[in-house]
Amino acid sequence: MADQKQLAKKIIEGVGGESNVNSLYHCMTRLRFKLKDGSKFNKSEIEQLDGVVSALESNGQYQVVIGNNVKAVHDAIMDLYDINSASSSSNTNNEKTKNPVAKLFNIMSGIITPIVPTLAGSGMLKALLVILTTYFGLSEESSTYLILSAAANAVFYFFPLALAVSAAKVYGVNIFVSLAIMGALLEPKFTGLMTEVGDIVDFAGLPIVLMGYSGQIIPAILAIWLYSYLEKFLNKVIPQVIQMFAVPMLALLIMVPLTAGLIGPFGVYVGNGIASGIDFMSSTSGMLTGAIIGAGWTFLVMFGIHWGIVPAMLQNLSTTGYDTIRPPVANATFAQAGVAFGVFLKAKDKKLKSLAISSMMPAILAGVTEPIVYGLSVRLKRPMIAAVIGGTIGGGFAGAMNTTVMAYVFPALTTLPAFMTDTFAYYVISIIIAFVLTTILTYVFGFDEGLSDKGKGETKQDSSIEGGRSTVASPMTGDIVSLDKVNDPAFSTGAMGKGVAIIPTDGKVYAPVSGKVTTLFHTKHAIGLTSNDQTEVLIHVGLDTVKLDGKHFEAYVKQDDNVEQGQLLLEFDLEAIKAEGYDVTTPIIITNSNDYTDVIETDKGSVTKEDVLLSTVSL
Repeated sequence: MADQKQLAKKIIEGVGGESNVNSLYHCMTRLRFKLKDGSKFNKSEIEQLDGVVSALESNGQYQVVIGNNVKAVHDAIMDLYDINSASSSSNTNNEKTKNPVAKLFNIMSGIITPIVPTLAGSGMLKALLVILTTYFGLSEESSTYLILSAAANAVFYFFPLALAVSAAKVYGVNIFVSLAIMGALLEPKFTGLMTEVGDIVDFAGLPIVLMGYSGQIIPAILAIWLYSYLEKFLNKVIPQVIQMFAVPMLALLIMVPLTAGLIGPFGVYVGNGIASGIDFMSSTSGMLTGAIIGAGWTFLVMFGIHWGIVPAMLQNLSTTGYDTIRPPVANATFAQAGVAFGVFLKAKDKKLKSLAISSMMPAILAGVTEPIVYGLSVRLKRPMIAAVIGGTIGGGFAGAMNTTVMAYVFPALTTLPAFMTDTFAYYVISIIIAFVLTTILTYVFGFDEGLSDKGKGETKQDSSIEGGRSTVASPMTGDIVSLDKVNDPAFSTGAMGKGVAIIPTDGKVYAPVSGKVTTLFHTKHAIGLTSNDQTEVLIHVGLDTVKLDGKHFEAYVKQDDNVEQGQLLLEFDLEAIKAEGYDVTTPIIITNSNDYTDVIETDKGSVTKEDVLLSTVSL
């Protein structure tokens, strides 16, 4: 947890500090900030943090992509800082976003995201019931089946209530009044008025067209949106002394008939129209529809606008019992998994191989692709082209075969049961096509492995790189001493890493690489840098010089500064340190030596800051 708290602190610094955060929530892989001043969002600084995949601004939202560990980081932030959860804050960010489309996507994201885990869990339970009844003889008349079916269907049956609660949080209105507004449309006496859809009843002389609202999406969102304006108006005009009962009473008196008579039927017709439109597209040109979704879904997710399509999927499920959008989406997911596997097979660098295989597992097991998208596809570029081709062909096949899913789930191997409809075989073939084709194309297209070390805020390499070798320059002028001759076991045994030592002839320390100052001790006797190609270098001036507590040392940089090779970092009074009895032998260590096949030291007896001191060798 300590590591998460350190990362949390760095992220909050990168977004402009606690006072700059209006609210925060997280989805499956991202922290999503609403900031008061977006200009304080330091993208390059945040992207340099270990544990951060990427940072981006989309639709007025500031996002930090973490990956599977996002909840732990989110919880650490909420423990450390007095920051509002976006789910309990008013929609100030949406008000500042002038683009109406962006506002709509932000609203949909805020409303749908909190419900998604329950939808996914219920969907998988429904899929499990299909397996149990089809292959294991569970009777649909048994009490076991009925109880499990109730658990699986509850969130879908009462979906308007869940949406009312979530929408109330987004719009910043009374949750329980919102719940009562939509609850009235599911109340038995109201539903008992209808013998069949479209029946008309009288309300104070006005006709009410009766609809079934179980499983509907749009009526709840529209009703609570309108109620948000009504509540603000009522709070303004009603004396505070009677607001406690008068506002809820008038809200129910106005909103329930209005929703039942106008908003509800309109929302049902719109929702059914969307479902019919998608069904028409699938039946008219399923291949084209699937190909577009398979090719473009990753880009929609990158910009955070996929939430505008999620309600259409949910509407399909509630209206028809199946959805045809999610299967092509799955092909985009498995295409990204193919990128990771292709990079793993092709890459020679051990760190890149490790990143590829570790990011592939969340994709194929949980449907989480952001670590691949930002860690591999975007940075290496050509693999993204491979993923688009694989997603297009796989998605086109899924669409052409009218492949369906019975529940809202994240596409992954673990969620295969949700796709076990009569098109299951076609679904499996489609994701195999997407995965295998993308893997092959990623391998064939290739990529520049040097690019994988960029994107953490730097744009240039710190040392010359030829094949699998990079070099580290000498940070000072002096005579070379083998590391095993250093009179300090922490260095001489290699416990700190491989390297060499220098007995300096002057008191200046220069940057041996271009990169970032990752550690600067307050005593200024030691400094750590991480190069642009992720070589970690420690320079420790003298032995036991920490006891000087900074005396005789002067620093010209500070921690987190970006530096160029050859830049002056430190000065120290060489003669004064010797006079106080300290050994000035200076170890220069590659602290991440285990990431390399070998670390080779110079064969020179003495060096200047212009000379190559160490070379790291990768496979």
